[in-house]
Order: sequence, then structure tokens, then C-alpha cells
Amino acid sequence: MKLTPLQKRAYHKQRNTQQLDLNLTALVDVFTILIFFLLSNSTEVEVLPASKAVTLPESTAEKAPKPTLVVLVSGTDIVVEGRRIAMVSDVMANQDDLIAPLQTELQLLSTRQVVSEAKQGEARAITIMGDKDIPYQLLRKVMVTCARANFSDVSFALRQKVDA
Repeated sequence: MKLTPLQKRAYHKQRNTQQLDLNLTALVDVFTILIFFLLSNSTEVEVLPASKAVTLPESTAEKAPKPTLVVLVSGTDIVVEGRRIAMVSDVMANQDDLIAPLQTELQLLSTRQVVSEAKQGEARAITIMGDKDIPYQLLRKVMVTCARANFSDVSFALRQKVDA
């Protein structure tokens, strides 16, 4: 059966109306803008990542913390940027002031490429979040290891004291 040109045209028109045509370009554009917005504003966060295992000492200082590399020292673990590096019991059993796994991790993180020269000084800044009940000897070992890994700008994370 041979179709006339008018019948062919009607057949093609009917066939094309049955298909669902999605245009995802606008949706992709919206998600691209959303991702760009979230990435550009992610550095505005002023709260340091806290752990329930660490109780920070209190301070009356009002200076906002700067974004740096964070070393979390709890009663059981030493954590760098969310990764457990060493156990406190092993560190305290060692007589040496240097914590080798921590030094290795800090040296690895210090080799990251700095995006701009203005942030070159911030590359050697570190924040220690130490539990208020850890012994000074452990804190001293962490500070010595940070200094040996060429992190010269050491800050301590504190909880702001609320006047009641």
C-alpha cells in the first residue's frame, strides 16, 4: 500500500507527537549555577569541625578562626583532617617527642600546591583542637611534630566562653 505525500506527512506528524521531548539544558544550567554558588561560599564557614570526643577549653577571645589545617587530639586518637593518624596510647608509650605518622601526614599535606601566592603564608598554619583533659606531654609532642613538619603558625581551637 502506497501512501500519498499528505498521508506520509500526517503519519510522521502523528509519530513525532507520541515521543516525549525533554530539554535538559535549562536544568543543567541551574545546577551549574547552584554548584558554583555553593563552592564559592563554602569558605565562609566559621565553625571548626568539632568532635563529640573532644571538649574544648573556654576562652574570652573574640577573634574569628582562620581556615587552616586541623589536628584533632582526643583522649584516644590523633586525627588530621578527619583521618585517624595515631592512637594516643601508642604515642604516649613512645619516649620520643616526634610522632612519626603525624609528621608524615603533615609533610604530605604541606606539599599540596597553593593556589595563590597570597595564601602561601596560610599554607604553614595549623590549628590544634585538643581536649581540655589531655596531658601536656601529649600536647607538647603534637606541637614538636608540627614544628618539625615546618608548620610554624600554630593556633589552638577554643570554645568561646559565654558570660552567664
